[in-house]
Amino acid sequence: MAEKIKLIISPAVAAYVRPGTPLEIRFSAFAAAESMATPDRLMLLFCLSKDPEPAVRTAAISCMELLPEEAIREYMDSAHHHPLVLKAVSSTLCRNHPEACQPPDALAMDTSEREDTETDGADHCAQSEDKESVNENDEEFLSKYKSAQLMGIGEKIKMALSGDKEWRCILVKDSNKLVSGSVIKNPRITEAEVLTLIKAGIQNDEIMRLICANKEWIKSYNIRKALVENNRTPVQNAMRYLGTMGEKDLAFFAKSKNISSVISTMAKRLLLNKKK
Repeated sequence: MAEKIKLIISPAVAAYVRPGTPLEIRFSAFAAAESMATPDRLMLLFCLSKDPEPAVRTAAISCMELLPEEAIREYMDSAHHHPLVLKAVSSTLCRNHPEACQPPDALAMDTSEREDTETDGADHCAQSEDKESVNENDEEFLSKYKSAQLMGIGEKIKMALSGDKEWRCILVKDSNKLVSGSVIKNPRITEAEVLTLIKAGIQNDEIMRLICANKEWIKSYNIRKALVENNRTPVQNAMRYLGTMGEKDLAFFAKSKNISSVISTMAKRLLLNKKK
């Protein structure tokens, strides 16, 4: 019987990779990984390298290739490493530093029995270890992702204002608010993209302000509803949008524990007024 080794995912990692996590949240994981402890950082990148979305997989592989040798060796020397993650990061080390590559004893063992893993919090991390083929679209995204790492602020802003959906997806997560805010000003951005950003719980106040200031987007009922649900929406805006909601949604907001008490209380009052 094949030996099973449990793949334990910390809450910090599971927040980005558990089944059903929105695409925008999974993409935001790459920025979050930078501040994580090495074991969580590598586990997160490993899980994302098995993501069902090709663009996420290629971005994760790119990040693994950019990992400093010190971080990889730190994980390899750790007593709490997992064989599958160890195999992935050591392969990265061998590709980037062949002269320094000495496979650890753990990798000398047959890992074929270990590929039938149990997971905790992120089922798709245990997908097949078969190498995924990268199509032309994946390669293009990967090229853009790498290019973004080398761009200056001015170049990023210019691309954020004029780039296609892939560029917008990459640059909206930039740590510089001038860059990420410029994505919202891109004339090619769609309502669907804006709605996805709001639902993903984006933490950039400037982006939320720009969305609220766009009269065309605010005409959309779904966008107004998503803004009411998002705690980063300015209270005065959320209150105004709340007044345009139907009874069903007002009832939902009145009971919701995920929005501010001010909004839920106002939802109760509006609901009572509608029933009078």
